[in-house]
Amino acid sequence: MSQSMVNFRMDSELKKNMEKICSDMGMSMTTAFTIFAKKVTRERRIPFEISADPFYSENNMKYLEKTIAEIETGKARLSEHALLEE
Repeated sequence: MSQSMVNFRMDSELKKNMEKICSDMGMSMTTAFTIFAKKVTRERRIPFEISADPFYSENNMKYLEKTIAEIETGKARLSEHALLEE
């Protein structure tokens, strides 16, 4: 079977963490990505759920920025509340 080189960019810290985890599992990143590619090809889908984290939605980020600005300017009304225990 002939092989092809695949290149892509990734955050350096993410790459370092993935290399460590792959190593802990006894494989290289190349092996991990090959497993992923084979599963995608076999199932014809991304083999896990992909969804947006609502925390990072545009509306929530604007709300957080506004709240931070209010805290920094002293306009925010802060109050204590009991901690929730799970």
